[in-house]
Amino acid sequence: MKRELIAGFSVLVFLTSCEHKKEEVAQKKAVCITDSLAKIISIDTVKTTNMQDELTLSGEVSFDENRVVKVYPFSSGQVTDVRVSLGDKVSKGQVLAVLRSADVAGSYTDLSATNSDLAIAKRQLAQTEYLYKNGISSERDYTEAKENYNKAQAASTKIQEQLSINGRGNTSASGQYVIKASEGGYIVEKTVTPGSFIRQDNAASMFTISDMKDVWIWANVFESDISKVKQGYAAKVSTLAYPGKIFPGKVNEVSSVLDPDNKVMKVKITLPNPNMLLKPEMFTSVIITNSEQTRSVTVPASAIIFNDSKNFVVVYKSKCELEVREVNVIKTVDNVSYLSSGLKAGEMLVSKNQLLLYDALTEE
Repeated sequence: MKRELIAGFSVLVFLTSCEHKKEEVAQKKAVCITDSLAKIISIDTVKTTNMQDELTLSGEVSFDENRVVKVYPFSSGQVTDVRVSLGDKVSKGQVLAVLRSADVAGSYTDLSATNSDLAIAKRQLAQTEYLYKNGISSERDYTEAKENYNKAQAASTKIQEQLSINGRGNTSASGQYVIKASEGGYIVEKTVTPGSFIRQDNAASMFTISDMKDVWIWANVFESDISKVKQGYAAKVSTLAYPGKIFPGKVNEVSSVLDPDNKVMKVKITLPNPNMLLKPEMFTSVIITNSEQTRSVTVPASAIIFNDSKNFVVVYKSKCELEVREVNVIKTVDNVSYLSSGLKAGEMLVSKNQLLLYDALTEE
């Protein structure tokens, strides 16, 4: 009988202890959002949106080829002086280089000769006209004198026009030919140095001047990613020179062929450059963003808690009804996380300072 009483008392103590522990666990797990906590957290609603994709590309800054002036020589010659360097800012009419040109010197020699011929032809015409009017010379002689004068005048005009094309004030009889900037801007290409010999029929320009108000970004797309880039997609450009600064733009042009050397497709992004921050030859990182047709459950990326190689969120039902739930993240783009499971559209979750609640809810 005594043993039975002892055993019964032990069972009663055990049951009481278990109930007490259950009450402690229940009380321990009852986490509520206080008024002070409510001021520092944020609650968002789970949504379903089109899934976005990001593609990171390497690129390079180039000048806008539609807004440049290329400086070509109008005469052959040897460069005796170069007054500007690559990247210099120049104004309209500024001297860029000086040539010594045999063509220019020859044109002045020809001009002097044609002017002499013109003066002689003019005197002969005057004499023949006087003789013709006084019946001493024939009409044929008078007509021939007029033709000689017209030929001499045409030859002189031709040489003068040739010199005028080069800019009469830019040349001299000694053969000096001064190359000036036809527009203001920045020297973005320079192909001459003192001593270089320039041919008039050379296809390459001596200088290229750009106002740099707009620049082009040429980005490289590998063959496996071609389907992910289309004209009109949003682009974010960043550079090593300005960490943290993003230059937003759009894909303006997609090449139809691959570069034969490195097997990449080129895409062009046009960006405004008001402060001249972007300079030709700068390396860039380009992020192309596009919206896919696939729809997915989305939550703010800030709501995701990564712990023990898993992703969790704190689901909000009421101030005292909170739940830690595991979710599967497909990817995160532009501070938005796309989920494959764990939440449904319309549910609410804590997206700011949720770690405070997570620690309290998972505390053992």
